[in-house]
Amino acid sequence: MVNPFDLKTVLLAKHAQHVVLIHFPIGLFLAAVAFDFLALWTKRRGLADASYYNLLGAAISTFPVIVTGLLAWHFQLEGQKVKGILLLHLVLAGVSTVMIWMVWWVHFHARRRTVYLPTYRLAIELLAVGLVALTAHLGGFLSGVNGPG
Repeated sequence: MVNPFDLKTVLLAKHAQHVVLIHFPIGLFLAAVAFDFLALWTKRRGLADASYYNLLGAAISTFPVIVTGLLAWHFQLEGQKVKGILLLHLVLAGVSTVMIWMVWWVHFHARRRTVYLPTYRLAIELLAVGLVALTAHLGGFLSGVNGPG
């Protein structure tokens, strides 16, 4: 049996870093969207600021997640041909990353130019939430959490 407190096991596991790190952009992004909707509903600037900084954290945290995802594919799956669920997960991960950055950019651009956020951002945010959720769902199948993997 593997010792759960062995640092070598934790840090050098073939896919553990991706599985752990992925929760940061997902959680930060979902919280940011929730804060944005609450800020719109309540007209509170503090919630809009919380949304912006959560989006910034989500966007920045996509970099190590992408790197560790590619490393997990290389080590865990030994670089096998990308097909099926893995291909769909990889494509959706790229699209989700672009969407997270796009939502952040809309917020960033609005903060620099005006005090008002465009209303079309809500549609982009909801689409991005759906893509992130679908990507995470497929990742669960790949890791064996949602079924055989």
